[in-house]
Amino acid sequence: MKRISLIAVLLIAGLFQTAVASPSSKTGYHIHLKFTNVKDSTIFLVHYYGKGLPTIYKRDSAKIDHNGKAEFNTTDSTFIGGIYMMLLSDHKTNFEFMLNAGDDFTITATVPDTTTPGEPVKLKFKNSDENERFQSYVEFLKNYSAGQQALLKELAAAKNADDTAAVRKKGSATAKDLTNYRRKYIKEHPGTLLASIFGALETPEVPEGEHLLEDGKTKDSTFAYRYYKNHFWDGFDFQDERLIHTPILDAKLEEYFTKMVLPWPDSVEHEADVLLRKAKGTKDIFKYTLWWVTRNVENSKVMGMDEAFVYIIENYYMKGDAFWLTNDELSKYLDRAQKIAPNVIGNKAPEIRVPNILTKQDVSMLDIKANYTLVVFYSPTCGHCQHEMPELDSLYEAVLKDKGVKVMTVATEGEEKAITDFLTKNKIDKKWTNCWDPEHVGDWRGKYDVYSTPTIYLMDEKKIIRGKRLDHSNIGGVIDMTERKAKAEKEKAKGKK
Repeated sequence: MKRISLIAVLLIAGLFQTAVASPSSKTGYHIHLKFTNVKDSTIFLVHYYGKGLPTIYKRDSAKIDHNGKAEFNTTDSTFIGGIYMMLLSDHKTNFEFMLNAGDDFTITATVPDTTTPGEPVKLKFKNSDENERFQSYVEFLKNYSAGQQALLKELAAAKNADDTAAVRKKGSATAKDLTNYRRKYIKEHPGTLLASIFGALETPEVPEGEHLLEDGKTKDSTFAYRYYKNHFWDGFDFQDERLIHTPILDAKLEEYFTKMVLPWPDSVEHEADVLLRKAKGTKDIFKYTLWWVTRNVENSKVMGMDEAFVYIIENYYMKGDAFWLTNDELSKYLDRAQKIAPNVIGNKAPEIRVPNILTKQDVSMLDIKANYTLVVFYSPTCGHCQHEMPELDSLYEAVLKDKGVKVMTVATEGEEKAITDFLTKNKIDKKWTNCWDPEHVGDWRGKYDVYSTPTIYLMDEKKIIRGKRLDHSNIGGVIDMTERKAKAEKEKAKGKK
């Protein structure tokens, strides 16, 4: 059934205010439920953990008796509160509310019948000032939303630029009413859960006016971005553990790291450190932040981001900060980082010494003299390899050869004839250095983390890794980027002299 979701109305707009939760010695909770039109059923108490629907977690369940009454009661000293939800046995009908440690209140609920689709559950709270205040806020937002819808209709009916500007001006004016409502709430009810939520949902307001660089003349084109980024977390209290039981943290981490942070390993590492320092000392907020950052860098499609993964593992997991993992789970992360560490972009490439499949003489990748060395791990029976090799050869003839690139291939599996037939068929048997390792004498699989084929690495003249897990479509771009960076560094060094 459709309803006004608690988090949905909270997300309508943001404001800037830091809310600090006061420590409480109260524990557990006692919730008295009274349904006016539901009886002899089961109800579940569920909660968020970092992210929003449909990801929710069951905390408890209770029976609704023949009088429509149910109770949830615990003295659990670890309970911290947050946005909680009552979910009926149909797993559809639900309503959200705020719950704090030590709360003891009554909820009277009326579930709409099936003839009134879209109607929310009607709620009345007794002995819960915060939930009563929230109900007032919901009523305010209903009127505010109706006004916004009316403005959207006016905007659609605008006939010229002046009409559009006038509507937008009215929209900006009405938005201040919502901002003022929230600011007033935080001022009057500091430390409450709703005030902390309002702070966490803060959206930085970039100061208006012209902003100049230090010379006082040149316009600062990046001011808005830097201001927004620098103040993005101002209202989020990383020490308020109640916020983990809201859908806010995951959404803010996603926006920050995908829109605000440059997709470079050192930038991601720095920002992760900053946030984890803010969360230090908490249990769940620190855990969720570290888990999210780890998953983000581990699954990143950005080349070289595995450097950030190794950094996170070495600086947090290896130091005991991933306290929730079992020894076996932790070992998997450590093993993964150990495999990646030798072939991080910017490192000296590990040695590969394997036999040339044609001459049977050992070949050392480090001995290949070239502006760039491309190492291709492949299998002659791999469908992707069968497609990639001809494309790679075409790129080699058209671009790479003139850039001083030499290619070394290493067959990861296959009989000798199958490999030589593959090389001959693709006309690369004589132009490249083609190797195999039938006796498994080279530790290339471990050194280069070869778990699929083709796996392609690019090294520069000094055998520094400049690209990894490449394909024919991006090798040229990586070379160009490497050369531009080298040129810029050279000019910068010349300017310092």
